[in-house]
Amino acid sequence: MDDKNLNSPPLALLDRYRGQDFLPLYTTTVTVSGGATGHGRASGVARSDDGNLDLNLRLPTEFGGPGDGTNPEQLFAAGFAACFHGALNLLAKRDGMRLDDIVVAAQVSFGRDPMDGGYALVIDLRVRMPSVERRVAEEFVRNAERLCPYAKMARQGTVNIVAVID
Repeated sequence: MDDKNLNSPPLALLDRYRGQDFLPLYTTTVTVSGGATGHGRASGVARSDDGNLDLNLRLPTEFGGPGDGTNPEQLFAAGFAACFHGALNLLAKRDGMRLDDIVVAAQVSFGRDPMDGGYALVIDLRVRMPSVERRVAEEFVRNAERLCPYAKMARQGTVNIVAVID
């Protein structure tokens, strides 16, 4: 890919929406099939509708798997970190700052939930902004928490699950 053709998102994405209903700006579909074991998490293949994502899913070694593919936690961590990083950059751009040294690391832990005995994810987000004064960086992070839809989803739980039986 030629990096000269890449652009940051427009600042207009920071404009408030005043509509009554959810307004989708982008939609994608990733389909997972079960692979050799019939279990998407253990041996699945994940493919996006545009073909840009095509990867093998494998259990990590901690679950007895080979660890030679990616897993849902890694994919979620990548999406969360990328989205939060983007939110920070948009906010900085709005304030006339160029922050090329921002680093966001999302640590996602899959584990047992003591509330219901099932499973849960715990997300630990670490943000490095070495060229920004701590007080300013903390304000950027607070504002990015309100802007980033992954952070909002983690706080509010906005997943819509619809079962379709073919």
